[in-house]
Amino acid sequence: MTPLTAFIFIALIFAIGDIISTISKARIPSIFVAAVLFLLGYWTIFPKDIIDIPGLGAPMALVALYLLLVHMGTLVSIREMAAQWRTVVIVIIGLIGMSILVMLIGSPLIGHETAVAGAPTLAGGVVAAIIMSEAAKAQGLTAISVLVLVLCVLQDFFGYPLTAMCLRKESKRLLNSYRQGNEEITEASNDQGEAPQDEVSWRIFPETPPQYQTTFVLLAKMGLVAFVGVTISDLTQGKLSPHIVCLLMGLVAAETGFLERKPLERSGSFGWLMLTLLAFIYTGLVDATPSMLLEIVGPLLVVVALGIGGMFTTAYLVGPRFGFSRSMAFAVTLTCLYGFPGTYILTEEAAKAAAETPEEKEFLMSKILPKMLVGGFTSVTVFSVVLAGVMVKWL
Repeated sequence: MTPLTAFIFIALIFAIGDIISTISKARIPSIFVAAVLFLLGYWTIFPKDIIDIPGLGAPMALVALYLLLVHMGTLVSIREMAAQWRTVVIVIIGLIGMSILVMLIGSPLIGHETAVAGAPTLAGGVVAAIIMSEAAKAQGLTAISVLVLVLCVLQDFFGYPLTAMCLRKESKRLLNSYRQGNEEITEASNDQGEAPQDEVSWRIFPETPPQYQTTFVLLAKMGLVAFVGVTISDLTQGKLSPHIVCLLMGLVAAETGFLERKPLERSGSFGWLMLTLLAFIYTGLVDATPSMLLEIVGPLLVVVALGIGGMFTTAYLVGPRFGFSRSMAFAVTLTCLYGFPGTYILTEEAAKAAAETPEEKEFLMSKILPKMLVGGFTSVTVFSVVLAGVMVKWL
């Protein structure tokens, strides 16, 4: 297979995933479709090194990972996180509770390594899955590496219906109060749930003129930020995970004005680097035989059941203490299973179904959307990476 032919197959798989996800309104995640197609390809016509043939494997995937971590750090708005601090606290406590339950009960049932690898993956995000999958693969734990990838692509299906149920209940509660005149419309967050494009909390560096915000300038600055992050990790002899440090360096670089918000999107490089990283993830499915998939079904369901049980328990206990209904607390914790755009889509669908007028829908969106967006950002973008960076040392 030539490099161009291999690239066409890879790009076509992701294109089909996007098309099916769009048609299904994100009910069928694109990464799930891609995983199924890669599996079928490996079982039939794909060479095992199809990702390496066009140069999308390591070390390019490692560069893509560091740059994407820096990019994710620039999405953090200190102002927005501070405004929604209760949501942030509930999500973090919920994910810690989930991890504890998976470790305490899951370890005797499915093994210590499986529980350790499963908890951060369930906490959300492709990046967390990559960290745990690669660590498991490096230690020869092939089945666990595959389990992590399968969990990453399937967890959406557990999160969507549970969240929809919670949001329907919360919408009814809020509407009852609104119709009695006890609630007012508040300003909702922007649709992306991200920091405003040019918001800088502590500007140290002068703003880069628009004409110099070119693809190469932005990539060079991102490379420097990632280099500083990796160097700091090396100086601590690995005690600080490079993934966590790169994420934090992206946050600092954006808040001080050195790096623009969403630099990979501004440079037009986001799609290419994400394709590189996702393609590298699916190399873990090369050894995923049908018999191995049947073997990991049991442990996978245990991780999901314990994880969701841990989230529900902590949301039930902690939510009311921070002024959240138990349904809303559970919903924001469940955002770790899918993230954006699921957070926006599920909120809009719940509001549309419950509201009888445009004003009522606007009211529900203003009350629920900021919490859901910040919840998804906290879990998928930030805390899952931190959790993976810590727990990867326990494998």
